[in-house]
Amino acid sequence: MAIDDTTAVDGQKTALVAGATGIAGSALVERLALEGWTVLALSRRPGAERDGVRWLSADLTSVESLAAALHQENPSHVFFTAWSRRESEEENIAVNAGMLRDLLVALRGKDVAHVALMTGLKHYLGPFEAYAAGRMADTPFHEEEPRLPIRNFYYAQEDELWAAAAGQGFSWSVHRAHTVIGHAVGNAMNMGLTLATQATLCREAGEPFVFPGSETQWNGLTDMTDAGLLAEHMLWASTAPAAADEAFNIVNGDVFRWRWMWPRLAAYFGVEWEGFATAPRPLEQAMAGTEDRWRELAQRHGLAEPNLDRMASWWHTDSDLGRDIEVVTDMGKSRDAGFTGYRRTYDAIVTLFDRYRAENLIP
Repeated sequence: MAIDDTTAVDGQKTALVAGATGIAGSALVERLALEGWTVLALSRRPGAERDGVRWLSADLTSVESLAAALHQENPSHVFFTAWSRRESEEENIAVNAGMLRDLLVALRGKDVAHVALMTGLKHYLGPFEAYAAGRMADTPFHEEEPRLPIRNFYYAQEDELWAAAAGQGFSWSVHRAHTVIGHAVGNAMNMGLTLATQATLCREAGEPFVFPGSETQWNGLTDMTDAGLLAEHMLWASTAPAAADEAFNIVNGDVFRWRWMWPRLAAYFGVEWEGFATAPRPLEQAMAGTEDRWRELAQRHGLAEPNLDRMASWWHTDSDLGRDIEVVTDMGKSRDAGFTGYRRTYDAIVTLFDRYRAENLIP
């Protein structure tokens, strides 16, 4: 269906952002507020106060909590960026597809024009428990590739989205990002903050900044997604008729090799570095037991977050950098539909590190 971007209260477009304190959600809140939208920021706990943003507290896994939080609200556009990590993919499907389904049920009868769903490249790679383990499409990944013959919570979320759209009459978009880097603290998948934390610990200990991943990732081409660009992409697709009822990849638009990027990140922190040697050196093992080191470092420098678990997601960075396959993403479909946004990944990472320093997360 065509997008009607005039649906709003008193002529004002109102965005509901689910997962508003996460990497993608917080970037969306910032972008929407800057664009003059009224923003309903939905999360368990409120984030920073800002003009045009009203925080709603709800548990996305509770139908009753969602109904209570949303019964008086009437968003014109919905942005779903939340997820909850579970032990198995069957649990991921039940919980994550269920959260989206229950949110859309709570919005029945309201004037919703468009729902944008953030997913990721596990659409092509498979879920974590079968990550890059089976037959996959050739890179660069294209949106028209068929689903893998394996259960995947991204597929279940898409099915819930399409079913609700057919019944409730809104248009939709799906946004498949790759390794999103952004500002949020305490997120389960945050390579940007993880690498900044690793480099800081290495510098304080006089140790080299060691690449933890595979030879393929060290030498091969890859790409990433800046959270600010993802926010621009989701906003574009939510208001552009050419983007209605489509799934899109979203990456920065450039490619790089970690063997090129790693020395530059080390230079930013003023540390020596080591690349791939003979085998991966995962951060979960290399950084085990550094919680007290970080707490002492944070106290010495007066940092804002002394809890290492909220700074670093070692497991996620290991899974991304440990893959033994090339991962490159095609952006042609978005370009053809009119999206021209771009980031140079090195600049995006350095800008992010500068922000971490400005907000006293790293010294």
